[in-house]
Amino acid sequence: MQLHPTKIPGCFELELNVFKDQRGRFVKTFHEEIFASHQLETHFPEAYYSYSTQNVLRGLHFQIPPKDHTKMVHCAQGEIVDAVVDLRVGSPTYGQFEVFELSAEKGNSAYIPPGLAHGFYIVSETALVMYQVSTVYAPGHEQGLLWNSAEIPWPSTNPIISEKDQGWKTLADYESPFVYEPAHS
Repeated sequence: MQLHPTKIPGCFELELNVFKDQRGRFVKTFHEEIFASHQLETHFPEAYYSYSTQNVLRGLHFQIPPKDHTKMVHCAQGEIVDAVVDLRVGSPTYGQFEVFELSAEKGNSAYIPPGLAHGFYIVSETALVMYQVSTVYAPGHEQGLLWNSAEIPWPSTNPIISEKDQGWKTLADYESPFVYEPAHS
């Protein structure tokens, strides 16, 4: 497993080892000792997945303190464009985005620290997206940003979006409760 830093502090693309043979593929998405050696979160009390069809966009989602969380995202089937937006006040990349192309074929993942909004767009005919989070879902702490308000170059300007996701505030109108805390070495 290799960690590739992004321009957003604390956010990584994880290049995972993909083992392929005539039966298919095997991918290890998490290894506690490796994560701990890089000072990454190792406690993930909740995991879930979503199955979506092409042109669906989910996001941009996050939970606010004290229920904010680290999130790991994997595309177990298909291909997605995964994106995050830094909402941490004081961060050198506040308001900026990072985009990942996650796919079952590549076997890569996104490691997303607290304080980042997250969303993804389905590129393939269908996709199975798996998440691990460091806090349990708390509906009263769920918030989001309007999907097209952070200048993310989504593959479509007319994706399929839930009514809930169409109602979030824009990045410009959002007052963030997150505060950037630089990593200590």
